[in-house]
Amino acid sequence: MIVRDKQFYKFSAYGFLKNLRFFDPFIILFFREMGMSFLQIGVLFSIREVSTNILEIPTGVFADAYGRRKSMIFSFLSYIVSFCIFYFLPVFWMYAVAMVCFAFGEAFRTGTHKAMIMEYLRLKNMTDFKVEYYGHTRGASQMGSAVSSLIAAALVFYIGGYRIVFLASVVPYVFGLFLMMSYPKELDGTESRSERQSGAMLLQIRETLKSFLKMFSNHQVVKALFNSAVYDAFHKTVKDYLQPILKALVISLPVMLSLEQGQRIAVLVGITYFLIYLLTSYASRKSSLFVRKTASLKRAVNATFLMGAVVLVATGVFTRTNFQIVAVFLFLLLYVIENLRRPIMVSYISDRIANDVMATGLSAESQLKTVLMAALAPAVGYLVDRFGLGNALIIAGITMIGTSFALKIE
Repeated sequence: MIVRDKQFYKFSAYGFLKNLRFFDPFIILFFREMGMSFLQIGVLFSIREVSTNILEIPTGVFADAYGRRKSMIFSFLSYIVSFCIFYFLPVFWMYAVAMVCFAFGEAFRTGTHKAMIMEYLRLKNMTDFKVEYYGHTRGASQMGSAVSSLIAAALVFYIGGYRIVFLASVVPYVFGLFLMMSYPKELDGTESRSERQSGAMLLQIRETLKSFLKMFSNHQVVKALFNSAVYDAFHKTVKDYLQPILKALVISLPVMLSLEQGQRIAVLVGITYFLIYLLTSYASRKSSLFVRKTASLKRAVNATFLMGAVVLVATGVFTRTNFQIVAVFLFLLLYVIENLRRPIMVSYISDRIANDVMATGLSAESQLKTVLMAALAPAVGYLVDRFGLGNALIIAGITMIGTSFALKIE
């Protein structure tokens, strides 16, 4: 049974604050409002992912060798700078700069906070509850997203534009910054920086890199990392295409006609994302139950991959045939599957990586994901411009189905 102590609530508060990204439900609509094609939007996402990819491993090594708390503090500072650029400098090339700053935030964060949770569970002898513990903290993250969607919708509804959501996102991230400063030193890893001399630090980095390379000689670990990265890359690439479907649904439905079209979109987007994140919060908390139902972590990993791929194909079919309501429901299901799967995948990978390179190993998984998304984002954007959104989703889903068999965990 998991212990709900002070640190448990800090972990949950981190997830809640981190997901108060008010721009998320409107990011594609924002870029489209600025006159960008889907290919251009994909290029911006690719810049973000390539930048994250370049920084991922070095920041993971930094976290393991110098302290995970410092890594998280740098992460929140980078995010804040990015949000300010998006608000104050609305020009395409400055958006590219903002994406690079955002990438710094992602690179310093991904893998690092998960490693802090795993380190805490190790110190408290609760490693047998990894799926449940991480699932509960991820549930708080999704609750943050649910609240975020309503606040974002209210901002867009009353102010009438999308830019304000970036400035508003600064506030929770400032709170997150102070939260990171309050984390206990033992979560930095096996040693704190004050306990080492500079020569010992270099030795620690060398040993971390050695352990990291050894980790990649394990076939099971490599396959698990690719399985996780491929699925997450596809999900992250297609998830925001829910927004243009919602916009099309608003235009087609004779509801709330007394409101302006932008206000109608804000209301529907806010309500939809609120429902999505309520369900995904529940899914994250129930991931351990799903593992028990499937009898093993391996089966749960394989089942969720194939389920997500099939649902994506179906989403494309209903989008292509203009059944937007069904397509929205299926998109909701995609979000649920992702948040059911993620705690399972983190637990499966962490079982196969040594504690002293946990942040580096999980950052490696994130790096693989960013490499794949850097290629997928402009490719899917081009397919949407060329063949339409429905056909693009069908192609992506069929590709996922083929990949699921190649990366099946034995």
